[in-house]
Amino acid sequence: MNKDPYPDIVCPGRKKECSALHELEELRRECLRLRELTRRDSLTGFFNFRYLLEALGVEMERTRRTGLPTGLIMKDLDHFKHINDRYGHETGNKALKWCTQIWRNNIRRIDIPCRYGGEEFAIILPSTRLAQAVRAAERLREAIASAPLRINELRVNITASFGVDVYTAKEVLEPKEFISRADGFLLNAKEMGRNCVRYPGEGVEPASTELTQEEREALFSKK
Repeated sequence: MNKDPYPDIVCPGRKKECSALHELEELRRECLRLRELTRRDSLTGFFNFRYLLEALGVEMERTRRTGLPTGLIMKDLDHFKHINDRYGHETGNKALKWCTQIWRNNIRRIDIPCRYGGEEFAIILPSTRLAQAVRAAERLREAIASAPLRINELRVNITASFGVDVYTAKEVLEPKEFISRADGFLLNAKEMGRNCVRYPGEGVEPASTELTQEEREALFSKK
């Protein structure tokens, strides 16, 4: 079977310098670039809302097939309007990029970071139990709270609130419903004073925020 993407009818001479072959390769790369642009938020580099729904649907289907839960973290920067009003939108944009870079450095390779809208973000955690998801959210919260944004002589302290939930195979739920449920825990975190993590069954204390060996390998192993 001929697996050559460029058949003889395009380059009958089968020469490496065939101009049509080079043009097709350039077109292929441009199509891939444009496809990536439709999936990404231009400011932060995180995936956008459209891709959030798509990827979450895929992971929830995986949960139904395998029985492994899907975790979801919803997070929102605290008092972000105050940052914009006091320091200006340019500083606000820098704060968004600063936070997303910190979060990117503190999630696993398999996790899917998305911008939900404005200063609200979501991270899909494939094959993740609730205790693991809560630990992940606590690490992300601590990482932001301990790393103020510095612009010249300006120091901007930033905190974030988090809502965590998991989807299990026994549930009948759509991606938007799952997001809404996790968003409810985020709202509760804001009502409780912000800069905290809220999740189902809070009567039980979450496990330590230290990484397990499994999570350490997923987070720090070479790509």
